[in-house]
Amino acid sequence: MKTVTIDIRPLAETLGDFAQTWKSGKSSAPRISFESPELLFKVLSGKRWELLNAMTGAGAMSIREAARRVERDVKAVHGDVTALLNAGLLSKTDDGMIVFPYDAIHVDFMLKAA
Repeated sequence: MKTVTIDIRPLAETLGDFAQTWKSGKSSAPRISFESPELLFKVLSGKRWELLNAMTGAGAMSIREAARRVERDVKAVHGDVTALLNAGLLSKTDDGMIVFPYDAIHVDFMLKAA
């Protein structure tokens, strides 16, 4: 099962892990990091989670098909797809289809008193 981990980490820590992985030449598990909870929740809104859920395990599809699956307007889904592409959660195939290339999402963060 190919799982992507979403977490909240400072940019310096994320870049440090990238540099270490690059130097070692070993691949690491897929990870997408956000600098703050606010940014994570801005990018991964409820409608976007719904879209990812509908695309999980479904393979490549058109934006129109994704919109049909979540019973939403194509234009609104197009905006969500663009945001998810920019965040690295969706990919485009050579023929322009969109795909969620993971079988699962693991969210890893802790909120605590400052």
